[in-house]
Amino acid sequence: MSKVIETAVASLNEKFSGGFDGVAKFVMGDEGAIVIDSNGARASDDDADVTLTADAEVFRAILDGEQNPTTAFMTGKLKVDGDMGLAMKLGSALA
Repeated sequence: MSKVIETAVASLNEKFSGGFDGVAKFVMGDEGAIVIDSNGARASDDDADVTLTADAEVFRAILDGEQNPTTAFMTGKLKVDGDMGLAMKLGSALA
């Protein structure tokens, strides 16, 4: 597991200590993917209800609170595939 994925998993587990109501996947290009669900976040490429794709720098900025997820989506830095309602719920929790 890459250091980027390892750091992102730790950050997501802090933000979602009780897990997440749904299954979301973050795809960070060549770095890999993270799935978050009711059990928390883990490095995985499992199927999900919603998949968010961006480069590692955008995800890091979102997790650090430097980038608003909605703004990233609206400017094309973040792509969303799947359940948009679940993506919005996730974005609100990250903002």
